[in-house]
Amino acid sequence: MSSRTNFLLTAVGKNRLKVLGVTSAALAAALALAGCTINIGTPNGSMIGGDSNNGMMGSSNSSEFSNTDVMFAQMMIPHHQQAVDTSDLALATSTNPDVLALAQKIKDAQAPEIELMTSWLDKAGADSAMGHGMDDMGMGMGGMMSADEMTALKAATGTDFDTLYLEGMIAHHEGALEMVKMVANSSNAEVKKLSEAIVTSQTAEIAQMKTLLAK
Repeated sequence: MSSRTNFLLTAVGKNRLKVLGVTSAALAAALALAGCTINIGTPNGSMIGGDSNNGMMGSSNSSEFSNTDVMFAQMMIPHHQQAVDTSDLALATSTNPDVLALAQKIKDAQAPEIELMTSWLDKAGADSAMGHGMDDMGMGMGGMMSADEMTALKAATGTDFDTLYLEGMIAHHEGALEMVKMVANSSNAEVKKLSEAIVTSQTAEIAQMKTLLAK
């Protein structure tokens, strides 16, 4: 083999090694980026674990909260809080034993759920005060009673109060059932468990309230 041939083969080999090195570096960079999910719901766009629900690539396990999980908590906390506040009003106003028992049941269920969802936001480093703003942008805190409806409820007494409370809470619960759909496929075990509990309890309470109204 001539010296010129040896030179050409050596040059080709070096170029192939250079190309392979660049390709490997690019592949490593792509894999590193794929492993991160930017959570737009957290301050400064901090990174938390993602899942397939939010349309972003990333690994996920039961301890992580996706962007959708975070948004759900941010919206459901003020939604639950209104149910607790309204039920407190019912406990102070109604004289109907069935309504009083229902109001206490709703409060006892939803107050701890608020604490649970608040702990999720703390773990994710997310703002817990974004829910009302999301509703103003039409992002779906369904069934929330308006300021006028709350004013009318506070002014009512007797059966008028009971009727307004039950009608308002039915719509409120129906809104919650719609909101829960956003995390129906969550890969986080805590979020999944709470969403299923909300569907079970509030579906039963809607049926109970409709029965009370029929009386």
